[in-house]
This record gives sequence, C-alpha cells and structure tokens, in this order.
Amino acid sequence: MFKIKINTFFSIITSKIIIKLSNRLFKGGTNFPGRIALRMDKHVLSTITKDYKIILITGTNGKTTTTNMIYSMIKDSGKDVITNSTGANLRPGITACFIKYFSFKNKSTDKYAVIEVDEANLKLITEYVSPRAIVVTNLFRDQLDRYGEVYTTLNKILEGLEKVPDAELILNGDESLLGDLAIPNKKIYYGFNYALDNNTQISINADAKFCKKCKHPYKYDYITYNHLGKFYCEQCGYKRPELDFYIDDVKELSPSGSLVNINGYEYYINQPGIYNIYNGLCAYSVAKTLDIGNSYIFNSLKSQKSSFGRQEAITINNKEIKIILVKNPAGYDQAINTITLDKRDLNLAVLLNDNYADGRDVSWIWDVNFESLSTLSIKKVMVSGIRLYDMAVRLKVAGIENDKFLMAEDYEQLLKDIENCEGEIVYVLATYTAMIDFRKFLHSKGLIKKLW
Repeated sequence: MFKIKINTFFSIITSKIIIKLSNRLFKGGTNFPGRIALRMDKHVLSTITKDYKIILITGTNGKTTTTNMIYSMIKDSGKDVITNSTGANLRPGITACFIKYFSFKNKSTDKYAVIEVDEANLKLITEYVSPRAIVVTNLFRDQLDRYGEVYTTLNKILEGLEKVPDAELILNGDESLLGDLAIPNKKIYYGFNYALDNNTQISINADAKFCKKCKHPYKYDYITYNHLGKFYCEQCGYKRPELDFYIDDVKELSPSGSLVNINGYEYYINQPGIYNIYNGLCAYSVAKTLDIGNSYIFNSLKSQKSSFGRQEAITINNKEIKIILVKNPAGYDQAINTITLDKRDLNLAVLLNDNYADGRDVSWIWDVNFESLSTLSIKKVMVSGIRLYDMAVRLKVAGIENDKFLMAEDYEQLLKDIENCEGEIVYVLATYTAMIDFRKFLHSKGLIKKLW
C-alpha cells in the first residue's frame, strides 16, 4: 500500500462500486462513476495515473480507431496496457477508466495507457497528467455550435499542449494547422509522400484553405482529402514539415482494407478508406516511437478489428450490415468515397440526429458530397433520426430518385426496412447519438452482442 489522501481513497472506492453496479445493472456506464469521483476529489487523476506511461490521442476524426490500433500494438507486444475503448473521452469517462484499473497495491511501473481525449477536454487532462506522448490526428469543422471553426479547435488543443512541454508530439504533417507550432515539445510528423491522384485543387468546402501565417491561399503538390496534403504557401514560404513516417505507395484500395508501403515496407491495414490509412500510419508512428517491433505492428494492422460503430459489421436477415459513424463533412465524404469502392448492389440507411453530442446545427450536411452517390448501384435509401426530413431534402437535392426513399420515424420501422430490402449489404451512416441509440436498439433485439 502507498500513502493516499482520505478523500482520494473514498473517491476511488465509491467510483469502483458504482462501476461494478453500472456494469451489472446497465451493461456499462462510463461517465457517471467518474463524475462522482471528481466531485469527491477533483485532483484524483493525479493519483490514479501516476504509474502509467500515457499516450493521449486527440483531434477531430479518427480518435477512436487510432486509439484502438495503438492499444492493440502495445498489447500484442506483451506490455501491460489499458484504454478507454468505448470512446468515453471527456474527463469523467477518462477518470472512470483509470479508476477501473487502479490498484492500491504497488505494481510494476512498466504500464501503458492509451487514452482518447476530446479536443476541448485535453487541457483538463494535461492539468493533472504528464503524458509520454500526445497525438493530434487532424482538425476539421465539427459541432459548429460547440467548437466554431477549426482555428478555435486548434487553440483549445494548444492550451492543453502548453501545459506539458516534455510530452512528445506525434502530429499529422499533412494537416496545415499543425506545422510550425510555437511550443518547445519534440515533434514527430507523419503523412503521405505519395499522390493518390492528380488533384491539386482544394475544394471550396475544405476547412483550412488559407495560410495560417499570412492568410494567402495554399497551393498543393497533391491533396489526399479535404485540406490534407503536401501544402505550401507561395507568399510567405510556409510549407509542410519534413515527415518522419510516411506513406510512399498505396498499392490497393478495397472495401475491406488497404495495402500500402510505410517507410519502404509493405503493410495491410484491415480497415478501408484513405482516412483509415492515416489512422494506421499514425498508430505505426506511435509504435515506432515506443520501439515496438515491426512484426507486432504488421500483425496488428493486418488483424485490426472494427471499433463499435466504426465500420462495424453485423448480419441481419442474411445481409451484411456495416455501421459507420459520420459526424462532419470531411468524415462523411471519406465514408462515401469508401463505399464507392463496393461494386455490389447495396442499400443505404442514413441517420441524422441533432442532440448536443452531435451538434445542434445540422447545416453541415450541405457541405457533404452526397452527389457522388449517383455512381453507386443503390436499391433503397432509408432515412431516419431526429432530423430525417432535413436529410431527405438534402439527398433529394443530391439526385436520389423518389422511389428509392424509405422514411423511418422509429428504429422498429428502420429495422423492418433493413430486413426487407434487396441487395447484399446495407451501409448505415449515422451521426454519433443516432449510432449509439440504434446500436442499443439492435442490442435489445439480440442482433448486437456487445453493447460497449
């Protein structure tokens, strides 16, 4: 046993009891136990995290998938590691995660924690935690009523980074907002040293089109998606930093995954889409920074399983159902681009909510390139969620034919439509709370075994 303050002791014990009760009665509960612990001792994170080598993952898109990839690599290498795999990335959820695994007995200090952190909560975590490394994946418009534009999100992240100058930063070098940061931390950059196509013209709906130094429009040698790519400013000379880890070839893109070269070696990433190549490259970069062997990285990327709601596949009425979280224009476009790799007859279920966790403002759907759906062999488009009529109007404008629409005002109707539709696969594109609620519904029907 080691010395611990009395309020910290009771904070931990009380939270542990609530965690056990939540698991038994509600099949989980990731935030409430942490809220109680923090109410009893707002400094409890300082105690329960001190024995861990902590890697924090933040950014707009890809946090959960990248976190799980890094966790798998560390675990496969034989190290002791924990993670907040359910995506509870606010301070209460992170607190509950550490309390769940906390022991009052002295143990080995060679323990790792791979923790996903909401962008606005990073500063609340680094107030009490000294991480080994911090990952920033990218910065896109997301939840406009909460974050505003990408520059606001960047400032929130910088507030967190400034508190931990000794933490190593692993940053997406293709993200123009993350280059040349005025902080003393050691910086490692990853990105694409490979042009996917001949596109050098940034979209009008891209998120960071102007130089963060002089506000002149960026030029690109190539663009991967949205505003990511090999950028440079003709006016002031600001350009993409030199990359430490990079994609130098994309050999295959399929609905199942991607075959790529990373720093000259071939890897298969068992998750589809360009955005998952970024996630895999990011995880690779962290693993190499932690001196994890290539064989562990290779096998982990090759066998990586989907996180819940992130390309998660289940079977309903002999049809494959793939659930994809979509929450902003950049991510939605990448999800659609990934679906276009599937040449089968398919169906879409599109779920749009406007709860707090989704963002109240749903105007962002007009920046999604739904028009590209016209290239697909779509049987039916099922529309559901709180804002189903807003989504239906958007899809109508995008050119979806009237006879393909099925409107489902509740999940019972949506499930019936999914069961009865033709085709081999149904892609479910759902915003955050819609994804959570629909999974809970499917779990209550016995169609999903693991809720969290």
